[in-house]
Amino acid sequence: MANNKELLILLILILAVMVWSWINPYDRPTWWLEAIPVIIALPLLFYTRESFPLTRISYYLICVHSIILVVGAHYTYARVPLGFWMQDWFEFSRNHYDRIGHLAQGFIPAILAREILWRKHVLNLVKISAGKRWLFFLTTCFCLAFSAFYELLEWWTAVIGGDGSVEFLGTQGDVWDAQWDMMLALIGAIVAQLLLGKVHYRQMVKVTESSH
Repeated sequence: MANNKELLILLILILAVMVWSWINPYDRPTWWLEAIPVIIALPLLFYTRESFPLTRISYYLICVHSIILVVGAHYTYARVPLGFWMQDWFEFSRNHYDRIGHLAQGFIPAILAREILWRKHVLNLVKISAGKRWLFFLTTCFCLAFSAFYELLEWWTAVIGGDGSVEFLGTQGDVWDAQWDMMLALIGAIVAQLLLGKVHYRQMVKVTESSH
């Protein structure tokens, strides 16, 4: 479990990047749309720090995801320099920073979802032999559903905002952008569980034991 010093360092890092991101962003309304998940998450994580502390790996991943979001909020996803560097290095046809964001949109929520499902005893992994497989399946389903819901939010934003929502959508003329986004979130969710599942499970056991 992450100690208070670690959490403070992560918080300072996020806030520092947010302050930088807030100063002269490319498009202020887009900044709010992209950064709002971080603005909501930070107080929520602080409020639940004692009643439902997360694993160390979860807090670190949340920090990484927050930075990805606020960097995208500053430049807009279609204009992040890293995406242009990738475009030059790999000869992509467009800025792919948003692909990183949507891959993370599956990768990080997968760890959070499986932690909540397991620690809240949504699945009884002791009595149900196939519990871990169901945990993998339900976590993947949640991440795909979350990604699809986010695409609906982008659609609603486009309907309400009209041309003003173009920077938030960041499709860059790709008619299959929404499908790519959901597929990358799905891949991220699967890879996160395969890559970090064992480490995450050990940390969940420690956090659960220390909470009792």
